[in-house]
Amino acid sequence: MFKLRRSYHRFCLTLILTIALSVALGACGDNTTAPAASTAATATTAAPNATVAASSTTASATTASTAATTAADATAASGPTDYSKVGPELVDAFAGKYKGTTVTFNTNGTNDQQFLNTFKDFQDKTGITIKFEPPSGEAGTVVKIQSNTIEDIVDIAQPGFVATYAKNLVDLNKVVNPDWLKANFAQGFLDTTTVNGPNGKMLGGVFTYINFKSSVWYPKKAFDAAGYKVPTTWAEQQALMDQIVKDGDTPWCIGISAEGATGWPATDWIEDIMLRTTSPENYDKWVKGTLPFTDPIVKNAFQKMSDIWFQDKYVYGGRKSIATTTVGDGGNPMFNNPPKCWLYKQASFITQFFEKNFPGLKAGVDYDFYYLPPIDPQYGKPVLFAGDIFSMFHDRPEVRAVLQYTTTYDWIKPYIKASVGTLSPNKNVVLTDYKSDLDRKAAQILASSNTVRFDGSDSMPSEVGAGSFWKGVTDYVSGASDLDKALQTIQAGWNNVKK
Repeated sequence: MFKLRRSYHRFCLTLILTIALSVALGACGDNTTAPAASTAATATTAAPNATVAASSTTASATTASTAATTAADATAASGPTDYSKVGPELVDAFAGKYKGTTVTFNTNGTNDQQFLNTFKDFQDKTGITIKFEPPSGEAGTVVKIQSNTIEDIVDIAQPGFVATYAKNLVDLNKVVNPDWLKANFAQGFLDTTTVNGPNGKMLGGVFTYINFKSSVWYPKKAFDAAGYKVPTTWAEQQALMDQIVKDGDTPWCIGISAEGATGWPATDWIEDIMLRTTSPENYDKWVKGTLPFTDPIVKNAFQKMSDIWFQDKYVYGGRKSIATTTVGDGGNPMFNNPPKCWLYKQASFITQFFEKNFPGLKAGVDYDFYYLPPIDPQYGKPVLFAGDIFSMFHDRPEVRAVLQYTTTYDWIKPYIKASVGTLSPNKNVVLTDYKSDLDRKAAQILASSNTVRFDGSDSMPSEVGAGSFWKGVTDYVSGASDLDKALQTIQAGWNNVKK
């Protein structure tokens, strides 16, 4: 879905597929077993080297972390990127052959200056102008596709959307050297955006950012002063909630309002609970539509969420406030003195809103996050992710050059160094480039997880994931629908999926 990362037109983000460590490291070109990491920096690898997959990964986090660090260090020491390995248009661009041309780009909300700066060096050196268009959101993007006014490159947060409109996209296997892609991205990232096109399988987009979703944010300084402890089990999570209530406060901040995308934060809760209450195989069936929303397994996940959301003692403002509280401001009460609420489940990009709304907040000091604890121990410690995809709608040499450039670490490095809450899917990411220790912490949790999955609603066809799922869960939370009716409404969305 088009979820704002920087503004409310879209929040986003990740993916995760199924590869064993040997396969992942094979894709990295390194099958060597590395020694145990002895420092946090070594243990906190970049997400793509931990690998993204459609089923569980049982690899050693330490081995993956060390291998990733070694690869990153080797790349950093190898000198400038050889653009001839990416694509001929990128070489031509830096030779000035496309000077004076313009490429249109719909970032769907990621229009902050830090993001725009990622293209500054490219524009200065190539003479290509990148024209950033106002975000259109999913509905607006569909209208542009249908009216043939779509931009050259569009930032998309849904593999399901990529699949739905594959016939309108350029096959990136014919734009970017496939060997370059395999060398720079774990195979899972490529598999996730490989869709059925008009002429068979095609690469519909490339992942650019990923974000960690299984995180619960809290006001660390006040939390520690109150004597609260980070929970590591669901029983401890429940005990923490009850202790906060006993102390006269409210545990959770919750908000699902996001303009045209209202409801998506609730889908994240359902997805994380699904991963903690049923098998990865059932999660995959649910995403594909073969396990219906009306199944008791899915209903159980909704009920688990309701056990928290529908008890006013647990939610700041009570149930009635959830559907009207905006996502970006939902965590604000944590930073009152004293806090009005103490916990906010949201993706890693939410820190950008913390720091925007409360200038001067310090990551790791004023706020921190913990991993949402497992519910049923038999399913281990699963992680939910999302991510942004750049897809190409028009095939011109200068557009190819821009798209090719976004597959290099040269492009994303300024953003990684300047922003917080963003992880790079590029294998060549240098850990020390991350601005925040919390980003490295998120990467470490990803690396050590036994099961990782892409955001379920983002993976579903847009008629369901960003359609009936958003609407049905919002109706349920707001009280406009009971649970059984809501699940039937959501499931009915599958009837509208284009076959």
